Amino acid sequence: MKTTLKKMLKIVGTFFVIYLIIVHSLIYQTAKQEPPQEVDYLIVLGARVKGEVMTKALLFRVEAALHYLEENPTTKVVASGGQGPGEDISEAEAMRRYFVANGIEENRIIMEPHSTSTYENLSFSKKLINEDATVAIVSNDFHVYRASLIGKRLEFKEVHTLAGKTPTIAIFKLWSREYFAVAKTWLVDK
Repeated sequence: MKTTLKKMLKIVGTFFVIYLIIVHSLIYQTAKQEPPQEVDYLIVLGARVKGEVMTKALLFRVEAALHYLEENPTTKVVASGGQGPGEDISEAEAMRRYFVANGIEENRIIMEPHSTSTYENLSFSKKLINEDATVAIVSNDFHVYRASLIGKRLEFKEVHTLAGKTPTIAIFKLWSREYFAVAKTWLVDK
């Protein structure tokens, strides 16, 4: 009995390690991709705001987006994120303020202040842009692979990604959680 249990645990452990290697590789490869110049829209996915202050996770996303917007003046940006507990403003509003303070014209910013998940970020944002538009989804490096999967399932014409870094203090927690979130997206999500 013990021998059978040990064999089963070895098999399960081996499959788990293989799964982690595959998912890590997919996340890493997606995070290293650069979107082409002049995509029609960046969709910046929301992350927590404390009061009216962006967390580092959100700040790193908007910094990556700002750099791209500065180099691609025809690209518009969808600031996507609702207002959750402990947030005095929506994540979209926090992003809008940051972009405006850093020289991005208001007419380039589209607000999506209602979403509460990655799926909603992308689904609600899709309704605000041209159907045949090219997009780059902006999130932290650990998150862009899963976000791109959801974007493809929502049938965006073309999906690219732009990765901001992950806050050092949260790398282990966020990457660990993402391995399980990818499995859920593969198996359960639409």
